Amino acid sequence: MPLIYDSPAAWLEAPEKRLAVFGMSGLGKTRLASILRAQGQWYHYSIDYRIGTAYMGEHIADNLKRQAMQVPFLAELLRSDSIYIGSNISFGNLAPLSTFLGKPGDPALGGLPFDEYMRRQALHRRAEINALLDTPSFVVRARDLYHYPHFIADTGGSICEVVDPEDRADEVLATLSGQCLMVWIEGPESHTAELIRRFDRDPKPMYYKPEFLLPLWQGWLNEQGLSAETADPNAFIRYAYAHAMAHRAPLYAAMARNWGVTVTAAEVEGVRDAQDATALVATALGRARARP
Repeated sequence: MPLIYDSPAAWLEAPEKRLAVFGMSGLGKTRLASILRAQGQWYHYSIDYRIGTAYMGEHIADNLKRQAMQVPFLAELLRSDSIYIGSNISFGNLAPLSTFLGKPGDPALGGLPFDEYMRRQALHRRAEINALLDTPSFVVRARDLYHYPHFIADTGGSICEVVDPEDRADEVLATLSGQCLMVWIEGPESHTAELIRRFDRDPKPMYYKPEFLLPLWQGWLNEQGLSAETADPNAFIRYAYAHAMAHRAPLYAAMARNWGVTVTAAEVEGVRDAQDATALVATALGRARARP
């Protein structure tokens, strides 16, 4: 697909610069967006924040209330509208969304029944697609309402689970690439190992497409000799994350090859300000033009 900036010069000379960064969580997407936002001329659109507020906020709040209703004192106050319970989700704290997604397995270990887990996964998929398709309206909002000349969409790590990078008619990718230059932050194998170690220390719920998740879940249960009701939720999501690294890498690569450009995590780590980021993207565009 043609890029909205077809050369380094076109990017450098553009009065309005628009990016959509994607890749595994932990490789620098939000850090890069935060650096640009701090410069004062960039609007930071967080897809995960949009999911957790506009599309999943009511589900998250209901889940919190469901937990509170198990405490008689809080239940009575909720029924009489004497207290308010809501999430304090932010760009830097997406725990309310992650907690709602949950983990499948033994309820005594904090797990969800598998059917309920899959229901929440489906809700997230629809919310993520909607949030991604909202990008054009936020480009307009950033420019016309807030007068930001530049824009960066900070996508979630699961974007590759809701698109088909080989389909030139993919609605989400066509919408994003029509508004922004799509930039993959690629991590080396050594970085992958570190991400797995980091996740293993603090496992978090994630969204996976059913075609990947269902056989992985059943295969793991069979391998462990467990049922859905006796599975350790954290053990499974650690297992799923390790497999997701290999599953997602070729999807990200195809997104970059067909719809955008690539930078490395090491290059992003070296970015100190908006000038560095602008130069980095120009270099990536130069590499893209040079490839066969």
